[in-house]
Amino acid sequence: MPSSGSSQTHPMSTHPTNERRHSGGRDLFVLVLACSCGLVAQAQKPAVPPTLVDGYVREFESSYHEVRSLRAEFTETYVLGGRTRVESGVVYFARGGLMRWDYQRPSQKLFLCDGKHLLLYIPAEKQLTRSPVKSSEDIRVPFRLLLTRLDLRRVFARFEFADQVSHDPANRVLRAYPKNEYAEDYQDVLMELGAQFDVRGLVVDLPDHSRLEFRFDHIDRNPPLPRSLFQFSPPSGTEIIDQH
Repeated sequence: MPSSGSSQTHPMSTHPTNERRHSGGRDLFVLVLACSCGLVAQAQKPAVPPTLVDGYVREFESSYHEVRSLRAEFTETYVLGGRTRVESGVVYFARGGLMRWDYQRPSQKLFLCDGKHLLLYIPAEKQLTRSPVKSSEDIRVPFRLLLTRLDLRRVFARFEFADQVSHDPANRVLRAYPKNEYAEDYQDVLMELGAQFDVRGLVVDLPDHSRLEFRFDHIDRNPPLPRSLFQFSPPSGTEIIDQH
């Protein structure tokens, strides 16, 4: 039987990033991760002089315009103090605000957006939580817009190269600093980009000294994704919690 509840009584997610949810942070993920649909990294860096950061950012922004769907493997790490949580799985995106996060490790769960509603299904608890997209502040929600827009200057005041922290010498790293109105939401953002501007890594340092990191691998641009992939019917006996 469906039941109703508030986000305080029934949090939308057991996700560690629920501990830090702000509107500015949501805009950040809309803008930065829109590019994770780029091509797989090549063996050389883009031919952009290191002083031309603005030109590099413009190329970065335009690199996803023809992408309509995306599949990637992800690893998500959240660190706060001495506590670290690592989760991984496969994520899918499609135009129309569709997304599906299949968490596989350390435990299974499904986080899905059908364009209007968010669904969080936790098999071990036999529980499904539903909420309207517009009312949610979950940190993953902006990912659903990744194939519709990208304007980094909307939230970032300036950029600089930080290649010294790259995981791969073939990649480039951008460090972005927030505008004043977002300064309370995060300190800076590191974006590690492959040769064709695919996002291989994203690190966000938050004011509470926590850190959120995403790594993306095996990125597949424009795979055929059936719309049924972004729909879900819970098994019989599942408790359904409706949030408003």
